[in-house]
Amino acid sequence: MRKLLIAAGLVASFGLAALAAPATAAAPAPDSVVVVLNSADASVSLIDKATQKVIQTFPVGKEPHHLMATPDNQSLIVANSVGNNLIFLDPKTGQVQRKIENVEDPYQIGFSPDKKWFVANALRLDRVDVYRYDGKNLSVAQRIPLKKMPSHLVFTQDSKLVFISLQQSNEIAAIDLATQKVLWTMKVGDSPAGVWLTPGDKYLLVGMTGADYAAVVDWRNQKVIKTIPTGKGAHNFRSLADGRHVLISNRVSSTISIVDQEALTNVGNITGLLPGPDDMELSADRKTLWVTFRWARKVGIIDMTQRKLINTIPVGRSPHGIYFFDRAPVL
Repeated sequence: MRKLLIAAGLVASFGLAALAAPATAAAPAPDSVVVVLNSADASVSLIDKATQKVIQTFPVGKEPHHLMATPDNQSLIVANSVGNNLIFLDPKTGQVQRKIENVEDPYQIGFSPDKKWFVANALRLDRVDVYRYDGKNLSVAQRIPLKKMPSHLVFTQDSKLVFISLQQSNEIAAIDLATQKVLWTMKVGDSPAGVWLTPGDKYLLVGMTGADYAAVVDWRNQKVIKTIPTGKGAHNFRSLADGRHVLISNRVSSTISIVDQEALTNVGNITGLLPGPDDMELSADRKTLWVTFRWARKVGIIDMTQRKLINTIPVGRSPHGIYFFDRAPVL
């Protein structure tokens, strides 16, 4: 009965009128707002991309960690893990559109490529929740216990599987989306976090936050075939949008590594960064990389031609997720 009530509440909440948007301190140009989640301050900071200055900060809910656009790009979802809700923002302006309550501990979220499924990792509750998605509404399909600390996720391109990193049990789990069943789990290394599929879903890359490498997993045979040296605290991935390279942030060594997905090698490191680089967003022209520095209360801008940090912007405590509308595609 409890599951039915929660599912009904989720569906009904999509019909809520738009929440009152906070007053804007300035009017940036269209598509130029950078949205930053301040996890420890329960707030969002909006940065004017052109001036590289914070123009607005407003509360959203407890511990906003991750965010992503809806499949139609009409909304940007902020997942408040301790607040147990989802806040929908305008992806171009950052202003609040609506919210969904009673989504328990949405730490990391994602839509399957076929747009049928919405998955939320409940890191605090040791659970993965799978929702059906019809283009507008969410309804609970299954709540799947997974120990320990389900963290990041990635889908196969055919939308059949979602891989989940389990930070405290040092494992990766594979879930069949059609049946919402765990197919297998396997050990991969110390504190796995970010997960990434190489082109054609050939290999699964896993960032080892408790170590200094990315594991290369032959997921069809459930075997680690190689490790790629990166930096200490290898954590999260972002495509370089060239079809070949992917970035991985190294939180402890305060570097970002560039990985060749075909050769499965580290081809370079970006150094001279602030403590705790985490989430990354790439400009449409691929010239600048925006990075949240979890332990420095700042967002940084990296010139990708020089591979050099060229500016930092003070934001709130423990900045985590970052997004802007005019971004390079994730390939």
